[in-house]
This record gives sequence, structure tokens and C-alpha cells, in this order.
Amino acid sequence: MPTTRLSLPRFILPRAASLAQGGAALLWLPQAALLAWAVQAMLAGAPWRAALLPAAGVLLLGVLLLGVLRAGCEAWGARRMYAAARDHLSTLRAQVAQALAQRSPLDRQRAQSGQAASVIAEQAEAIVPYLVRYKPARWKVMLVPLVILAVVTPLSWIAALILLIAAPLIPVFMALVGMGAQAASRAQMVEMGGMNAFLLDRLRGLATLRALDAVDATAARLDASSQSVRRRTMVVLRIAFLSSAVLELFSALGVAMVAAFIGFSLLGSINFGTWGRELSLGQGLFILLLAPAFFEPLRELAAVWHDKAAGEAGLAGLHDLAAEGVPLPGAGVAAAAVSAAAMAVAPPPAIEIHQLRFAHPGEARVFDGFDLTVRAGEHVALLGASGAGKTTLLSLLAGLLPASGGEIRIGGVRLTDGTVNTLRQRMAWMGQRPHVFAASVSQNVTLGRVGAHAAQVTQALHLADLAAVAQAQPAVMLSDGGQGLSGGEAVRLALARVALHPHADLLLVDEPTAHLDSETAARVTDALLELAKGKTMIVATHDPVLAGRLQRTVQVDALAQAQELRA
Repeated sequence: MPTTRLSLPRFILPRAASLAQGGAALLWLPQAALLAWAVQAMLAGAPWRAALLPAAGVLLLGVLLLGVLRAGCEAWGARRMYAAARDHLSTLRAQVAQALAQRSPLDRQRAQSGQAASVIAEQAEAIVPYLVRYKPARWKVMLVPLVILAVVTPLSWIAALILLIAAPLIPVFMALVGMGAQAASRAQMVEMGGMNAFLLDRLRGLATLRALDAVDATAARLDASSQSVRRRTMVVLRIAFLSSAVLELFSALGVAMVAAFIGFSLLGSINFGTWGRELSLGQGLFILLLAPAFFEPLRELAAVWHDKAAGEAGLAGLHDLAAEGVPLPGAGVAAAAVSAAAMAVAPPPAIEIHQLRFAHPGEARVFDGFDLTVRAGEHVALLGASGAGKTTLLSLLAGLLPASGGEIRIGGVRLTDGTVNTLRQRMAWMGQRPHVFAASVSQNVTLGRVGAHAAQVTQALHLADLAAVAQAQPAVMLSDGGQGLSGGEAVRLALARVALHPHADLLLVDEPTAHLDSETAARVTDALLELAKGKTMIVATHDPVLAGRLQRTVQVDALAQAQELRA
């Protein structure tokens, strides 16, 4: 079966913003040099006025120039980075939404709506701190310590060696911690997405839960799920605090070792490590002032390590949503315009299915060499055991699933990716679980069709026998899921949708009388047969009464030919 894979774009670090943020961290070097120069001059016995020039330089560079410049560079770079990260996240979300739209709604591996909403809206937000804070911090780690090493090495190779040995211990340990942090963040996000999906599903079925007296059991399960999320969140925070504490330890040890070397060198206890010359107080102070700056980018990296774990987990969630799946035939292909007048004069289509093959991914074949012919204007009932493939066959005819092989022709036109959108214009679909949107009855009937008038909506509701139902008047607002409508009224609302598409000459109907009482089923059947006059109709059903009122009955058996039971 053909599949599609979405390649999410990679984030490109804005060069100017990264240079500004990294360069701002290096502005401490001239300040440290001026401070060391002033102390060395005073130690050499120069009058106090000799320190005025370095002091003025420190004041000018530190307060008036470098302070403002560093803050400005940091702020400008952060703003640029944030804008780039938001744009990148918007692109990711748009591409993931497009990937979901291009997957078949009947894909069994498709994420639940609550989980998908949690990943795209909530978990994806963790990507922004990851891009804004972690990416620049990692770039600083690659730049600032190398520059400081280049400055310290000519003064003391021992001090540079101490820094060089202490520095790799931090990334190595952080990498070890990071593997656990990423796994913990991923598990927390999966648990949170599952809880959101569970909550949304139960809210939609709240009336059913009350009717079955299952509210307490559902609340207990939701509480258990929330406690699991709490425990996983605490694991993530524990790892984040542990990584910060370990980094502070290594940084303190590195600075302490440099300070000990400089102190013993100035006392004369150590006479090596300075390229054969004695280390002066100014040089030692300069190195000591740079040692904390050497570890500062590493400390910043540790502070944002949790952002990295959460951001990568959010990216993994988006990649999972955009991963391979069952594609929707014709997704992204424009439909050829067919006028209503042309459809009105066209004869109803005949259906020809030849050697059809289909299997859901990872499952046994549903059809393998299936053949069926439906004459133009014929009304056919598909009978068969649950799982035989009746709904799957209707979905293949509607182009909601891609066939693995064989051929389907509708009105002489072969069903392909290039023709499916055009052929759908002459189809009307009525599923066994019609969804009711949080909108007015009129909007639920029109479904956004251009050119639908209020009189047409009223006529469709009348044909569906809903004119006398108070809750089904055109201006009445319905909640998501159709709370307030009975099961039969929701089915008749779906009939009204079909009635509003009068030029559709191929009706695909799935279990229209399931779960209805005999009186409501008879009314739905009458309305359905009235709508199907002069049209081709295929109905999947278990209802022998409905099947008996159609022109032909076909038994659908998995992996076998369609068997005609009655003409």
C-alpha cells in the first residue's frame, strides 16, 4: 500500500543573532584585562593616579559601552531568535496539520483527536524554549571557551590544561543525564497526550456515562492518569535539578583548581606551567577572572538542558503525527469543476469493481480479487457478518481508502488519485455515526456548501422528517456531538445533509437503521428511498427489513466474491 512521509524542516540558527549573543559573552575579556592591569600597576609601586586610566577604561567599557552593548546584543539576538523560532514552529504545525489532512480518516494508526491537539498545541510549545535558549547556549559553548583557552594558553599552559580537562567532563555527564531526561520527557508527554485524549473522549460521551452509571469509574481512571502524569513530571524535574547540581560542582572544582595553581605559583611553590617565566599577579588575576567566564556557557547549557529534553520530545511528537500512514486518495489534487446542471442531466453511474484487493497495514487482506457490478440507478444492499468488509467497500468506493490493487470504475471513469475528487462531487455519504458539530442546525446541514439557501435547508429537514422536532429547527444551536438530539434524530440530520445535495447521483449509506427502534428505522428507510429515486445507491446493513425493500441484495464475504442473494 502506498504511504507518504512528511519531512519536517530543520531549524537554521539565525547567523546574525547567534553572533550577537555569542559575541556579547566575549565582551568580558577586555574588562578583565583592564582590571588586572590596574592591580598590577598598583602592586608595582606606581602612584594611585596610575590606576585612573585603567579605572576609566573599566568604567567606560563596563558601564557606558560594554554594559549597554552587551545588553543590547543579548536583547537583539534573543528577539531575533524568538521570532525565528516562532516562525519555525508555525511551519512545523502547518506541515503536521497538512500531513494529518492528507491521511485517510479511516487510518487505524491515526492519532486520536485529543492526543493530536495536545501534541500540536501544548507539547509543541516546548520547542520554542529549546530553539531560543538551548541552540544559542550550545553555540556559545563551542565559541567562548575556545577563545578563552586561546587567551589563557600563552600565559600558562597548566591553567589552560586544567580548563581543558575540566570542560569535557561536563558535556559527557550531561549527555549521560540527557538520555534519561529525554526519555523521561517523552514518556511524560505521551502520558499527557493520552490523558487529554481520554478526557476528551469521556466528555463527548458524558451523557452515556451518566446513563450507564459509570461516572465514578471514569473519574477514578482519570485520577489515576493524572497521578501518573504527576509522577512522570517529578521524574523530569528531578533529572533537571540533578544535572544543574552536577554542573555547578564541576564548574566550582575547575575554578578552584585554577585558583589553587595561581596561588601556589605566586607563592613560589610551583615553578612550572608558565612557559619558563614567573606568573605575575596581573597575569594570575586575569586568568582567575576568566576562569568563571570559561564555565559560564557550560552552566547556561546545563540550565537549559531540560528545555532540550522537552523540545526534542515535542519534536518527536510532531514527527510521530507526521509519520507514515494510510494516505487519503486525491489529497492535494484539485478537482475538476463540474456544474450542477451537468450533474442534473447526467445518468446515474454504474459501478464496476474488478479484482479488488485491500488490506489494512499489518493485518490480513479484507479483499483479494473481489468483483462486483452495480447497474446504473440500482439500489443494492450489502449484507455480511461484522468485519466482512461492508464499510471498507463503501470507503473504497468513496475514495476514503486507497486500494492495494484491482480497479474501480464509477460511471465508466476509473477511480484514481487524479479523478477521485471529481467523482466525489457526484457522491453523497451517510455514515453509521454521523458527527454533529457545535453549530446551528442549518450549518450542520449545509456543511459550508456555497449557495445553500434557508428554503433548501427547511425542505431538506422536512424530507428527513425533522420539521416537527423542536431541537432540529434551522436556527437552533447544537453542541459538539449533538447533545439534545436522539440517535434517530442524528441519523435523520445526516439524511438532511444528503437531501441538500440533490445532484449527487451515487448514495453510499452505511448502517442507516442501526441502533434505531422499528418505528424510527421505518421512517428513516422511507426518507432514504425517497431520496434515492433515480439514483444509484449502495447500502451496507444488517437490517433484513431495509435489505428487503431494496432491489438487490449482495452477500459480502471476506476474501470471496460477492454473492448475489436476490435480484
